[in-house]
Amino acid sequence: MSWRPQYRSSKFRHVFGKAATKESCYDGVPITCSVQDNNFCAVNPRFLAVITECAGGGAFLVLSVHHTGKVDPHHPRVSGHRGNVLDIKWNPFNDYCIASCSEDSMVKVWEIPPHGVLKNLTVPLKELQGHSRRVSLIEWHPTANNILFSTAYDYQIMIWNLDCSEQVIKNPVRTISHHTDVVLSMSFNTDGSLLATTCKDRKVRLIEAHSGNLLQEANNKTHKASKVLILGNMKMLFTSGTSRWNDRQIALWDQDDLSVPLLQENLDGSSGILFPFYDPDTHMLYLAGKGDGNIRYYEISSEKPYIHFLTEYRSHLPQKGMGVMPKRGLDVSSCEVFRFYKLVTIKSLIEPLSMIVPRRSESYQEDIYPMTTGNKPALTAEEWLSGINKGPVLISLKPGSQVAELYSEMNKVLGNSLDTRRSQSRPGALQLAYIQDQLGTKDSKEESSHTGDDRSQAAVSNGEDLALSCSPPRTENELRLKFHKQQEEIRRLRELLNQRDVRIKQLELEIKNIKNSQSQGSL
Repeated sequence: MSWRPQYRSSKFRHVFGKAATKESCYDGVPITCSVQDNNFCAVNPRFLAVITECAGGGAFLVLSVHHTGKVDPHHPRVSGHRGNVLDIKWNPFNDYCIASCSEDSMVKVWEIPPHGVLKNLTVPLKELQGHSRRVSLIEWHPTANNILFSTAYDYQIMIWNLDCSEQVIKNPVRTISHHTDVVLSMSFNTDGSLLATTCKDRKVRLIEAHSGNLLQEANNKTHKASKVLILGNMKMLFTSGTSRWNDRQIALWDQDDLSVPLLQENLDGSSGILFPFYDPDTHMLYLAGKGDGNIRYYEISSEKPYIHFLTEYRSHLPQKGMGVMPKRGLDVSSCEVFRFYKLVTIKSLIEPLSMIVPRRSESYQEDIYPMTTGNKPALTAEEWLSGINKGPVLISLKPGSQVAELYSEMNKVLGNSLDTRRSQSRPGALQLAYIQDQLGTKDSKEESSHTGDDRSQAAVSNGEDLALSCSPPRTENELRLKFHKQQEEIRRLRELLNQRDVRIKQLELEIKNIKNSQSQGSL
């Protein structure tokens, strides 16, 4: 008999959760008391947005990600809705653009100033009027720019094109009307061609995003789905919900056949809804229960038994909602593969929680950071509306990789622009002269842009005049703003230094290659 290991080998078997220290949390945030089963929080590498409790109308708070510690109770808010805000989502291709929906049946798109919200923001960039009842969910398209999906208590899903000059948009591009009750969740596949939904009528639907045609419908009497996820390119759907006896239950479905689930598993008898989060790069699935303190995580495979339990993060602080940092905002130096922002209502606290793969080496770990979704759209709104599908534009998380891409583009231009006869006669000297010429122009451009940036930053600091920024801070809030600005400047300079180091290495390699080609040509 051949010996088999008792457990499945996995590089994510020992992933552990690391909660941030008290100084790195956001304290004193008046988190909303809404009973809606949403996350109430949205994060990108620059800003953290959270729906707050307020008297009259609805509002949400936008903080700098580095603005940790005690939050000023009078901090300015985004407060343009007449009813409670139910959901907020950052534009995946613009870190300064956020959409919100509310009980006032409106969807609004806001432009956040580069230095954050310094005064109450009440005028939106766009206002979308089409729903007849309160809007419960919004989702940005994952690859097309400025395409937004919204669903409301009128049972409709509306598709909006924000690439237009009108400030108030009253007509959606398309309306999907297959649902007979309230839509509970929406999820796209990787290229945004398919949309999966769960509904209060117990059915899971798979819809073609372009046309709105219903492709498949699952109606399982033993599983009432609340949340749905399309698991990347694995052609599987994951749902979390309840069983016939109201136990919390998870189910896995074949994307091509929703008649019977591939797997069904009861978890426990708690009443809080399960929020699923999936990382397509590591194939890890996280389950966070509303009102729970723990987070379970699993690894998904394409073969039976499909879902492999890894371990569980435990905490005594219950979460009301969770925000998730995009992959491009993670700390790769500490082998961080996922980061939650946990809303703890009982303490008015937002606690960052990092999922870390333990590694001894401090170098970049390529095996846990494959090419991932970046912040550039693959399609314009018009291209997507014309019927084109395209996968996301991928980037590398390796420090300095963007500079390397820039040099590879320069090499392509170099190869296309050189005259072949002259390169044959003097291959090395001509290429060297061209590279030096290109680098000289690039240096002058960068210096001029940096001087321009420095002048603009010197002229205005967090929306203040130069005289005000030079004067010593009078209040604690001013001191905090100056401190965060200083931290941002230090981070920017560090990034600049790293990019220069990578650039120097690239140049050394280029010159070495040219010298080698010269020596071979002379032989």
